[in-house]
Amino acid sequence: MGWDKVDRDDFQSSKEFLLYIHMLLTTEVAEEFRTILYRTKDLTETGLDQNAAFRQAKQEVRANLGKELADCLAYLCKLANYFDYDLEDELHAKLEEIRRKFKK
Repeated sequence: MGWDKVDRDDFQSSKEFLLYIHMLLTTEVAEEFRTILYRTKDLTETGLDQNAAFRQAKQEVRANLGKELADCLAYLCKLANYFDYDLEDELHAKLEEIRRKFKK
């Protein structure tokens, strides 16, 4: 996609990259969750109670959700690389912060 050619010191190049990553992330997440909600609605209209319809909709989406989450992970990695973050280090730091917060 040419992301390796983004000039991090160039505003226009960086703006286009960051907006594109934002669009991809929000679209990937929204697609599947919108599908779950609409499918739940459709199934309730066939007579299933809402909770049963929701469980079935989640199961139907499950096969594709893993692919969409993998796409999100790839975009997050690209964003982290752009800002020179080590996501593994950041995750460990965040988990430690949460542990400290809830030990009170």
